Amino acid sequence: MQKKFISNLILVLMLNVIVKPFYILGIDAEVLKQTGEDYGIYFSLLGLTFILNIFLDAGIVNYNTKNIAQHKHLLQKHFSGIITIRIGLSFVYFILIYSLAWLLNYPSDYYLLLTILAFNQVLVAFILYLRSNLSGLLLFKQDSFISVLDRAILIGILSYLLWWRTSTTTFQIEWFAYAQTFAYSITLLTALFFVIKQTKKVSFKFNKIFSLAIIKQSLPYATLILLMMIYYRSDAIMLERLLPNGKQETALYAQGYRFFEAFNMLGFLFAGLLLPLFSKLIKEKKNIEDLLFTSFKILFSTSLVLALAAYLNRAEIIAWRYDILGNQLHNSANSFGVLMLCFVAVSTTYIFGTLLTANGNLKRLNWLAFGGVLLNLVLNYILIPKLGAYGASLASFITQLITVVGQIILVFNLLKIKGIKPTVVSTLIFIFSLSIGFYTFNNYLELNWFLKFILFGIFGLVLSLLTKMIDIKHFLQVMKEK
Repeated sequence: MQKKFISNLILVLMLNVIVKPFYILGIDAEVLKQTGEDYGIYFSLLGLTFILNIFLDAGIVNYNTKNIAQHKHLLQKHFSGIITIRIGLSFVYFILIYSLAWLLNYPSDYYLLLTILAFNQVLVAFILYLRSNLSGLLLFKQDSFISVLDRAILIGILSYLLWWRTSTTTFQIEWFAYAQTFAYSITLLTALFFVIKQTKKVSFKFNKIFSLAIIKQSLPYATLILLMMIYYRSDAIMLERLLPNGKQETALYAQGYRFFEAFNMLGFLFAGLLLPLFSKLIKEKKNIEDLLFTSFKILFSTSLVLALAAYLNRAEIIAWRYDILGNQLHNSANSFGVLMLCFVAVSTTYIFGTLLTANGNLKRLNWLAFGGVLLNLVLNYILIPKLGAYGASLASFITQLITVVGQIILVFNLLKIKGIKPTVVSTLIFIFSLSIGFYTFNNYLELNWFLKFILFGIFGLVLSLLTKMIDIKHFLQVMKEK
């Protein structure tokens, strides 16, 4: 399983590192730059569609990935039934979206953009379900291709609209949303083709008993995703609604958040690979410790190096990408710096939270996530009026740090993990050494920011190798396994 994890991780990273960072930091960031406060509205509405996205998914994606990984023969039986469930959930989703928008007193001119974004979420939900079947079957190559296809299409369309068209018409935020609709539609059809190759046939029959059984089994997953989405996405909504200059402050927050999302792709890819692998190992009652420690050391060391490298150069990075100065630069850069520290906690969640999900410990995870929601909403309510975007990022960091510590405690209490001492020693030595390097770079090296970023990254990589957070010898041994 370690070999399958590492080999497919390399493939997934190669595809995603080429496409997704350019989309987020090139295309998406340019849209933000050209649309300004309109992007603040878009980002707030996007957060609303994400929070209610759980009523589209109902936890089916995570349940299905785990279930198909453990019972491949159920794919054909479940596929048609789950598709009809998702169609019904889509109608429920739209009703809830409009109801919440009304309760939040959104102006009438927001509703067109909200409708487009909601429809896009419906398309994404179907794509993720189709991908969960590919992932559950361990067809990671096809899944990896689908994971970048929509972004590749968007890069082509939006490159033309942003830079190549000859018209002098100002870029409209609605164009961005319509381009997403087209890209998601093509991706959905492609994913459907791959899955039908496995199922051989598709029929659309609504079975009430089957639908209720699936929803009942996936409900714990749905609850967990809903709670996590609230403390992942409520910050943008609260920023836009609580502050007089909410549109502007949300746009500043989005500047740093887009970088956070680009880096966060790394952890998300780990989770996508780990869930079916952990599920299969647990089903077969095999050792999960090697996979747990290997994935943790790789992801934790990489995320910490990237986070600190970004934090060192936070103002320069934001100024380079968005051409802003003064208080706006100060507020955006500070928010971005804290979000990058948040990235380390979120990355660790992708390891331990995924293991708990694969092991079926949803009840405990849900209680932990519920506590995270309450903490996050209270912190946002206190900090946003005082500190704006910086306050929202602080609230996220505190919430993510506390919840990931809770997840780590749960893993070791419930799964009785052994052989932890070498990993703890390596991690502590790595953190201590990297902290000394960070202090030195921050206080004594006056370099061009890009050069400083690269040099700190190389320093972190060397430390990872020396402390065996990334163990080349172990890596080569794993890759030689049959």
